[in-house]
Amino acid sequence: MLARLFVFLQYILPRHWLTSIIYHVARIKQRTIKDFLISRFVRLYDVDIAEVELKVPDDFATFNDFFIRELKKNARPVDAAINALVSPVDGTVSQAGQLRSDTILQAKGREYTLNDLLATDLDDAQAYIDGSFATFYLAPHNYHRVHAPFAGELVAARYVPGDLFSVNAATAAHVRGLFCRNERLVLHFATPHGPAVLIFVGALNVGSIATPWSGEIRPRKAGTVEVIDLSNAQTAVNKGDLLGWFNMGSTVILLLPAGACAWRNDLVHGATVRMGEAIAELSSRTT
Repeated sequence: MLARLFVFLQYILPRHWLTSIIYHVARIKQRTIKDFLISRFVRLYDVDIAEVELKVPDDFATFNDFFIRELKKNARPVDAAINALVSPVDGTVSQAGQLRSDTILQAKGREYTLNDLLATDLDDAQAYIDGSFATFYLAPHNYHRVHAPFAGELVAARYVPGDLFSVNAATAAHVRGLFCRNERLVLHFATPHGPAVLIFVGALNVGSIATPWSGEIRPRKAGTVEVIDLSNAQTAVNKGDLLGWFNMGSTVILLLPAGACAWRNDLVHGATVRMGEAIAELSSRTT
């Protein structure tokens, strides 16, 4: 009952307006306010500050700077095995497995399609028919930087405007096509193991998404898909390289073609992962 009420409230609340308010509050530089916000957040969500590179809260200019905090060197060792696909984030597995043709599992009783998710031409979607996917939810206490789960080259990046529903388990279970409705940044890669996609999914209170290629992207409810210009950018990435971050929490989705990887047996709904740990074994095929 509470879950349904939470979802119902999201339908009637001004989601983009609320997210804009959070965006500005998170960037207040007045020391008393930002220190209070950081300290209360740490206590409320039991954030592990022992692994944070900077001193908390003194060394952070704003709450948002703390939210996208860097960790100490070697806090997240990256599995160096050539065929190891590593987790791009700290978070919880929402779903992981194989697509059923072009259909992806969102939650029990809820599915969505590749075409709707990628919001682009059919050739992109066709590459992932019967492929593999994993969806990771980043809770408030998690480290919110996103890293490359493989080595490869970024070949396309597209921002898809959309809504800002929460992406927690309750909302995923009740809002049809949640990840296709919300705004998202879709990154397409070419790797030695074939094509791959990593998607930043926006959400309620996610003030922006940022990557080295796109800069900071503020939420847009509607409009055309924006193609990010990569012509003058460094597009090669190594496994574990920083891809970007959420300014407040959200979800990351990984897509790989059929036969490209075998997920770890314990990569199931509710499992926790840490950035850099192996979550699948990649096939040895090359593009």
